[in-house]
Amino acid sequence: MNMREIQKMQQKLMKMQEDLESKLFTGTAGGGAVTITMSGKFELTDVKIDPEAFSAEDIEELEVMVKAAAKDAFDRATEAQQKLVSNATGGMRIPGMF
Repeated sequence: MNMREIQKMQQKLMKMQEDLESKLFTGTAGGGAVTITMSGKFELTDVKIDPEAFSAEDIEELEVMVKAAAKDAFDRATEAQQKLVSNATGGMRIPGMF
């Protein structure tokens, strides 16, 4: 692989990274009782809690579901990151990249 090919691949990867960072990933828990949206930059952008699904006594359950929904969103964003790198590099391991 020559330098020009490497630069071209880096540019392609940067563009794909920008596209990924602008995407939103949604994680849910409790059958949709809690929904968390996270950007490809792993920033929380939205939290929705169905008020019908919880009462004041359910607060601990709600806390667990919020964490589960956040992990779900994080896992989806992470998976997309890994796919992006794998696709961009054709499965090659490039030192210093992720």
